[in-house]
Amino acid sequence: MKITLTGSLGNISKPLAVELIKKGYEVTIISSKVDRKKEIEALGAKAAIGSLEDAGFLSSAFKGSDIVYLMEPPFTDPNDDLETRWKNIAHSYVKAIRQTGVTKAIHLSGIGGHTDKGVGIVAYHHHVENILKELPHSVSIKTMRPVGFHGNLLRNIETIKTLSKGFIGGLMALRYYGIGGLLSGKRGLIMGNYGPDDPEILVSPNDIASVIAEEIEKPFEGRTVRYIANEELTWGEVAKILGEAIGKPYLKHAKISDKMLTNALIKNGVGEKLAKGIVEMGIAGRTGKLYEDYYKHRPTLGKTKLKEYAKEFAKAYNQK
Repeated sequence: MKITLTGSLGNISKPLAVELIKKGYEVTIISSKVDRKKEIEALGAKAAIGSLEDAGFLSSAFKGSDIVYLMEPPFTDPNDDLETRWKNIAHSYVKAIRQTGVTKAIHLSGIGGHTDKGVGIVAYHHHVENILKELPHSVSIKTMRPVGFHGNLLRNIETIKTLSKGFIGGLMALRYYGIGGLLSGKRGLIMGNYGPDDPEILVSPNDIASVIAEEIEKPFEGRTVRYIANEELTWGEVAKILGEAIGKPYLKHAKISDKMLTNALIKNGVGEKLAKGIVEMGIAGRTGKLYEDYYKHRPTLGKTKLKEYAKEFAKAYNQK
């Protein structure tokens, strides 16, 4: 069976490729970077180098595939119009799938993908899901909606280490794909526009890869959605677990106002549209809007818990 993966050698695509290759699948990995070619081939996969916004390139890469795995790149630039970029990529996926006759696709969406109302920038997932639905019903689509990644918590390290007399703005990880969340420079605190008792549901990229590999081997029929999560915590519990791992058991999570977060983000170079989207996402998290569909379709939780990941977090913290 031939499977084509987008996502280059990212935190999900690489372990997914390794698992599929071990199982004997013929794997092609798409990357925009030429210097990834040798590393991809070293895994035992075929490299396809090109842009996800180039439908012609994608058609060539998808040709002959039994299944394609689709994802959109995370935030790297706070001034990037990611909404437009993701929509362009989604339209390219649709064109390439139509042109090649691929009938099975797995799409990595995310929490918040169920709506475009009141969830901030994660509504971009919803836009992409809707574009993919334009494909004919002969194309079966499995939509994967993981929650917050463990790795995004690494963005807190520099702030935890910083001692400041007052509040300082700093861009930290978007809770799910990229930039976002503003933390305090005060030692022993992490902060956001959500409180310590508000939910933070987490997942390991390795467990996401395992779930996708599992779905590849299951029958494809129609359009399905699966949430992926490892642990349901609060932000206070997250701070406690990370604090204990780095030898700072006093580490706390504190809430700041929406206005303060908005102003700090804009001050640090984030465009007004993106800043408002980040703040709205935080509001959705604390009000439950972000997780309303997740709770209706609660998955079986995966194996990798934050206490286990905290060892990796502590290692990275101590290396800084």
